[in-house]
Amino acid sequence: MKANEQIPRNALVWILLGMAALLAPHITRLPLWVVAVYGVCALWRLQIYRGVWPFPKRLVKLGLIVLAGTGIWLSYGSLLGLEPTVALLLTAYAMKLLELARRQDAYVLLFLGYFICITEFLFTQDLLIVLYSLLTVWLVTAALVALHQGARAHIRLAPLRQSGVMLAQAFPLMLVLFFLFPRIGPLWTVPVKTHAARTGVSDNMSPGSISNLSKSDAVAFRVSFEGDIPPKAELYWRGLVMSRLQAGVWSSFNYYEVPAAERRAAPVATEGEPLRYSVLMMPTQQNWLYSLRYAESAQAGVMQAPDYRLFRPVEVEEQYRYTVRSWPDAPLAPSLSDWRRLAELRLPADDNPRTRALAQQLREGAGSDAAFVEAVLERFRQQPYIYTLQPPLLGEHPTDQFLFDTRRGFCEHYAAAFVTLMRAGGVPARVVAGYQGGEVNPVNRTVIVHQFDAHAWAEVWLDGEGWRRVDPTAAVSPSRIEQGLEQALAGEGSFLADSPLSPLRYRGIDWINSLRLRYDALTYRWQSWVVGFNSENQLQILQRYLGELTAQKFVLILLGSGLLVLGPLGIWLMRARRGPAMDAVTREYLAFCARLARLGLQRGPGEAPGDFARRAAAAQPANAEVVATVTRLFEQAQYAPAGTMQREAAQRIRQSRRRLRPR
Repeated sequence: MKANEQIPRNALVWILLGMAALLAPHITRLPLWVVAVYGVCALWRLQIYRGVWPFPKRLVKLGLIVLAGTGIWLSYGSLLGLEPTVALLLTAYAMKLLELARRQDAYVLLFLGYFICITEFLFTQDLLIVLYSLLTVWLVTAALVALHQGARAHIRLAPLRQSGVMLAQAFPLMLVLFFLFPRIGPLWTVPVKTHAARTGVSDNMSPGSISNLSKSDAVAFRVSFEGDIPPKAELYWRGLVMSRLQAGVWSSFNYYEVPAAERRAAPVATEGEPLRYSVLMMPTQQNWLYSLRYAESAQAGVMQAPDYRLFRPVEVEEQYRYTVRSWPDAPLAPSLSDWRRLAELRLPADDNPRTRALAQQLREGAGSDAAFVEAVLERFRQQPYIYTLQPPLLGEHPTDQFLFDTRRGFCEHYAAAFVTLMRAGGVPARVVAGYQGGEVNPVNRTVIVHQFDAHAWAEVWLDGEGWRRVDPTAAVSPSRIEQGLEQALAGEGSFLADSPLSPLRYRGIDWINSLRLRYDALTYRWQSWVVGFNSENQLQILQRYLGELTAQKFVLILLGSGLLVLGPLGIWLMRARRGPAMDAVTREYLAFCARLARLGLQRGPGEAPGDFARRAAAAQPANAEVVATVTRLFEQAQYAPAGTMQREAAQRIRQSRRRLRPR
């Protein structure tokens, strides 16, 4: 192999560092054996460089490919999907090290590295991930630069510095393209099915489903109100309305299970000024949206279901921002159709007999539906029910066991039991799942709703009033509604017990909490202004500053902006490359030769310093000693180790230049 085709040692080190940086953000979602493959391939390639091990044979590489594919299939159960595809790509990327023999192989590996860097955005576009990705691109570019710097005896940081300069030079052009280039949906907006658990409230509810979700500190969505923020006790974010109970699991009707006449929401009479707010929702891979009760949105793509919840026709695969108006006190469905009444009263036959008997008993003592609702809530207040994140398991008749035996449960236990009692007593009722409360960030006055704010409550239909929200959890644990989950579980100590490093567990420490809130405010700006910057925002900005846009005008603006940015950069690069950088000693020696030229002694092109010194001494004996001294200092400095005597030699040559005598 020719020397100019080999991969220098310095470049190999930067390649390995770049590969490690590319792997790091994926470690938590990869099988451990994929990380081990990276380590083995890196070690093998280092041993190849040292001449200890050979490159693997074709059969060995084929066997490794088969083993990797089998491992992916066994780990994920399929080769299709987002996680197995990314894992397969990363495994193949690691194995490419074993074919890294020539520079052209390194080019393929590094160019593939840029693509792998993008795959992290398939999972998150968080600000910290963006900053980390910039670091990764920096390292990969440094490896690319090192490939062109030849073999080095020691590891040098020069490629890192030069790649940093290159990225800084590209930054102005990046801004121009961000604001002016036509917005095309990024790769991560393509609806790719994932094997990971869906984020947020599920489309069905059974005992334990929401309590498991409440162990997560991830952000579900952030809300920005135009006016005053309502009290925490009034922040009930409706997501799903569950009217069907089968085998102990509550779920919603799908579109085709609802009769055609019931598929549109009944008109609602609204009075007064609504609450106006915008919601920045994280990806959920579900299509329902969250809002306060009764919500409308004029935004395209936001629709209203017959049960007055909001949804999108497509799943939320990326962060999604939508604006909403809500009238919390508006009456919902003062009259109920026969189909809806039957649907909201239906219970499985022979399930939970003790609950049915209790409902009949309480119903007989109540004079109205509203009195029956209050009687059930009073039972929750008086009986020794406990609100806990660690409820016991329930058996065949879960509501019976919960109401009469364990009496320990989370919000979904109380909501499901309450709705079952209501239906058994002849009152239409349904379960609503979503979030309750949220943390107000004083830095930017947004409401941060976390996954642990997930909540379930009930809606009952009362004649003449319509649907009324009833939260049985508030009867058992008022602090959960008024103060939040952390205060409600303070005595139990189960709040975020599985996340000991979560900053939310240290909200009592002022400086940690302040940093967390400031970072969250910065994240909100990043996600609103950068990640959420779409074609509509781009068009609004361009029209605001440039007026009416035509295709010709847009192309001229795009080309002119690019030229305005690249022109000065190109001029600077051309000037910077006029000649190699000159050290101080050479600069002073050339100034000395220029002084001799003014005295009538011109140094010839390519004339060696020693030859010029002998000719100068013969032509000007008066300056012979000075010329000899300067020549000796210059030659010694050129062959001395870098930095040992350059400064002193340059200073002495400058002093000698002043001692030159006229002819």
